[in-house]
Amino acid sequence: MTEGDMYKLSSFHNGCLRKIMRIFWPNKIINVELHEKANTDNMRTLLTKRRWRWIGHVLRKPAECITKEALRWTPEGKRKPGRPKNTWRRTVEKEMRDHKLTWGELERNAKDRENWKDLVLALCAHGHNKD
Repeated sequence: MTEGDMYKLSSFHNGCLRKIMRIFWPNKIINVELHEKANTDNMRTLLTKRRWRWIGHVLRKPAECITKEALRWTPEGKRKPGRPKNTWRRTVEKEMRDHKLTWGELERNAKDRENWKDLVLALCAHGHNKD
């Protein structure tokens, strides 16, 4: 997901929250206050939380499961010249590097669901609250 896509999705999400809560033009509030009032997280945090919950689900599957194989699959052949596209896997690996995690650590943590939930909350609380 690009930053442009994230911006559009966040704008739509915030607009829908404003309509639901009946906050219209003359009564402006900033997005942080909007999310506090609605008791919700911003879109970036919601997507990060769901991404990591899905990774935990996949890492708990048996090794021969196709979803687990797809998590580490790398296509063969040459790629086009230029900057590589920002893929789901690259996003996950960047977040892993930011938090100094490895696939092995994640796999061990995913086996214990309570530990995994705590890890996901920590990942979402650290640095993903910009709107």
